[in-house]
Amino acid sequence: MQKNKNFSIAVLFIIVAVLIVAGLVFFYVLNKKTDKDDNQNLSEDILIGFSITSLQEERWQKDKSEFIKYAEEQGAVVDLQVAQNDASKQISQIENMIVNGVDVIVIVPYKADALTDVIKKAHEAGIKVISYDRLAQKANSDIYVSFDNEKVGEFEAKYVIDSLSQKIDSGYKAKIAYVGGSPSDNNAFLVKNGSMNILKPLIDLGKIEIVYDNFTPDWNSDKAYKGIKDYLVKSGNKIDGIVAANDGTAFGSISALKEVGLSGKVPVSGQDAELAALQRIVAGTQTVTVYKPIHELSKKAVELAIKLAKGEEIETTKTTNDGEFDVPSVLLSPTAVTKDNIDDTVIKDGYQKKEDVYR
Repeated sequence: MQKNKNFSIAVLFIIVAVLIVAGLVFFYVLNKKTDKDDNQNLSEDILIGFSITSLQEERWQKDKSEFIKYAEEQGAVVDLQVAQNDASKQISQIENMIVNGVDVIVIVPYKADALTDVIKKAHEAGIKVISYDRLAQKANSDIYVSFDNEKVGEFEAKYVIDSLSQKIDSGYKAKIAYVGGSPSDNNAFLVKNGSMNILKPLIDLGKIEIVYDNFTPDWNSDKAYKGIKDYLVKSGNKIDGIVAANDGTAFGSISALKEVGLSGKVPVSGQDAELAALQRIVAGTQTVTVYKPIHELSKKAVELAIKLAKGEEIETTKTTNDGEFDVPSVLLSPTAVTKDNIDDTVIKDGYQKKEDVYR
């Protein structure tokens, strides 16, 4: 009898011990799962490849800084690669990102039509791809995040034409130069499409004529200068307005105007709200620039990259055709900046400092 009693007590002890061990294991596993979930929420261990065209222009330096800053705030790590305006180099850098096992790749394409194969390789490796600011052509990016580039072009043309409204309304046929962006950048075509939305109806009505119409390789200010300079020499300085696609091409155009005494007398547009452009606007030599809040673009791109890396669904209401595929798109709104609203836009947002603009 005593033997059976001792046996029962031993069995009971074993059962209790098993339950305690099982409980500890369950608690440990639960804690590990919670830790893992918390890490996922903090985006730890997510590696974002960021392939950027160059850092030559002020705006791209801002993109780089804002993108990395926000990604790090979310706990993600950024592998930044700068292609230095070299398509082959950019492809090689992206291939290295694929080999290194990044979770998602964000690309500012240098040559819009050169990335089809390497983006396909990324997809085959299970890596999502975001076209940032510029859309890779025929590449089926997973998402495109940018500003409304056609709206940018509309703003550029509108403010130049508005500055000439009295002349045009009096029956004068205004001579307009169009200084486009880089032909390797799909944005240059979108911006021009937007400008032509404003200019084409006036051309058809005989109110303006386009006397110069060229793209500018690499958005290079020296090439923009040469194009406008050559035109001025050939035409005898016959020009009334310049629709320049960005602040760099605006600078080159204004430099050419200055040499013939027309700086400040001919309205000139731009985009990117570069400090030098805002200073020119204050000085009266540039009419308008288009402000694209880079902090908003970078923040949105990082948010999208983290969602894609986690396998989360992204809902969009717009698409942009890349020449073959309709790419889901997030397009932010730009703002036209003139002398009248500098303080309420770029300075108020902290994009540029007042003491620097009004130096």
